[in-house]
Amino acid sequence: MPTQDKAIKRVVLAYSGGLDTSIILKWLQTTYGCEVITFTADLGQGEELGPARDKALLLGIKPEHIFIEDLREEFVRDYVFPMFRANAQYEGLYLLGTSIARPLIAKKQIEIARKLGADAVSHGSTGKGNDQVRYELAYYALEPDIKVIAPWREWDLTSRSALLEFAEKNQIPIAKDKRGDAPFSVDANLLHASSEGKVLEDPAEEVPDYVYSRTISPEDAPDKPTYITIDFEKGDPIAVDGEALSPATLLAKLNDLARINGIGRLDLVENRFVGMKSRGMYETPGGTILAVAHRGIESITLDRGAAHLKDELMPKYAELIYNGFWFSPEREMLQALIDKSQTHVSGQVRIKLYKGNTILVGRSSPNSLYDQDLVTFEEGAVAYDHRDAAGFIKLNALRLRTLAKRDRKLRG
Repeated sequence: MPTQDKAIKRVVLAYSGGLDTSIILKWLQTTYGCEVITFTADLGQGEELGPARDKALLLGIKPEHIFIEDLREEFVRDYVFPMFRANAQYEGLYLLGTSIARPLIAKKQIEIARKLGADAVSHGSTGKGNDQVRYELAYYALEPDIKVIAPWREWDLTSRSALLEFAEKNQIPIAKDKRGDAPFSVDANLLHASSEGKVLEDPAEEVPDYVYSRTISPEDAPDKPTYITIDFEKGDPIAVDGEALSPATLLAKLNDLARINGIGRLDLVENRFVGMKSRGMYETPGGTILAVAHRGIESITLDRGAAHLKDELMPKYAELIYNGFWFSPEREMLQALIDKSQTHVSGQVRIKLYKGNTILVGRSSPNSLYDQDLVTFEEGAVAYDHRDAAGFIKLNALRLRTLAKRDRKLRG
C-alpha cells in the first residue's frame, strides 16, 4: 500500500452488493484500515437492492453509511435524453448504455464524500476496461483533489480462486452460482444490458441464446406488427400512444414494446479507450426505438444546415461520452449547441415494430419544414422556378469544368 494513502480514513465505494464489490468492501477495510461508506444506485437494472443493504450491514457498515438511491428518473431525464438529442452512437452503432451511467454514479459518490467528509472514493472496475477511466475522470472533474482507490489495479487477488479464498477467509457470503467462473459478465440499467467476456470473446462465434436477457429472439416475435406513436417536445419524448409519461416510465414502456418484438440486439466489436478491441453484446430495446423516432421527428423539423452540422459533430460527442468526458467543457459546449437545435423538434412519429425491426412509417409536426407544394411533381403556383436550377447548377459546376479543361489541356 502506498505510504501517502495511509492517511485515508473514510472512502465512498460504488457498491452493487455482488461478490466482487463485497470483496472490495472488506479489502478496503483490511488494507487501508478505513471506514467504508457504500453507495448503491438504482438505475433500473431490474435487481432487488435490499440485499445490498443487508450484505453491507453484515460486513460491518453502519446503517447511516449505507446509501441506496433511486436514480431512474434523473438518469433518463438528465443523462439519457440529452444524449439522445444528439443521436449519439459510438462508432456508428453503440447507443452508449454503459458509458452514460458512469458519470451519474460518480457524481453521487462525490456528493456523499463531501457530505460525510470522506477522503477517497472507490470503484470495482478492472484495469483493462473503459469504466475505470469514466469513473475517475468524473471524480477528478468534480473534486480535483479526491483520492481514488481502484482495487483491481492494486491488489494481488488476480484469480477467481484467490477472490473466493479471500471471501471465505473474511466470511463473505458466496452464492452457489458465484463459486465457478461466470460464463460472461453483465452490466445493466434502464437503457440497456451489456454482456462481455468468456463465451463472447471469440468474435467469430455467434452469441448464444442464453446470453440475451432484455429481448426475445426476432424469430419468436409476433407475426403481426405493432404500431405505436411517440410524441416529442423540444427533442425529448413525452408520450407513447398519446399517454404522457415521465422520462423513466416512458423508456420502460418502450423497453416492454421492444422486448416482445425482438428489437434492440447488437453484436459489436469496438475500440476501447484504453487501446484494445473488445467484443460485446448489447441489448438496448427502448433506446433503439427512440433513436429511430428522434431521427424521424428531426427529419421534418430541422433545417438542412443544422441537421448536417449535428451529424458532423455527433461522432465527437459520442466519443466524449464513451471515453468518460461527460463533465468536460467540450461536451458541455456541444450539448449547448445540440439543445439549441432542438427548439422546434416537436411533433409525433409513428413507428412499426416487427421481428427485430424498427420502421418509421409517419411523422408530423406543427413546426414542420416539409412543404408539399414545393416538392410535388405537379405544376402549381409554388415559390420555386425550375429555370433557377440552371444557374445554380452552372455555378456549382464551375470548378469542375475548370478542372476538366485543365486536365484536357495537359493530356494534349
